[in-house]
Amino acid sequence: SDLPLPQIEVFKQGFNQKLQEGQEKLHQMWLDWSRKSSKESGDKSSAEPEEMESLALLMACSITQQLQIACCKIVSAIQGLPSSLQDKVKQSLSTIEELHASFSVAKSFQDLPNSVLSQRKLAVIQEYMEELLDYLKNNTPLSWLVGPFSPRKEEV
Repeated sequence: SDLPLPQIEVFKQGFNQKLQEGQEKLHQMWLDWSRKSSKESGDKSSAEPEEMESLALLMACSITQQLQIACCKIVSAIQGLPSSLQDKVKQSLSTIEELHASFSVAKSFQDLPNSVLSQRKLAVIQEYMEELLDYLKNNTPLSWLVGPFSPRKEEV
């Protein structure tokens, strides 16, 4: 009954890694940008704060887009699981969509609502994913043993 577990583990590692890498890179860029913008002595050898800023926003946009695609796949794959889990994943998806939308239109960090820069949102998404994966480890849906990640068809 533990056939799909390797896939679940691979997915979990991939998702967490993307989330972590994204957070680390963004945090690093934010620090660099803050340091440079507070330092009035224009150090011409390194990237300008504006460049750093648009690069960070571009990257955030790309990362949230990747997470959105991954989360959409999960939503369609978990039909038939308890609705409480499905709701949490859908909630995660809408948070990711919200983040992606904010990063897509922002021209600078000032354009971003404070809620977007809150790490709590990403922590909640990660928490929900952990919960889903823990559930799947202990309760592998029968349909997944037949065709991995295919929703239940018995009810049709």
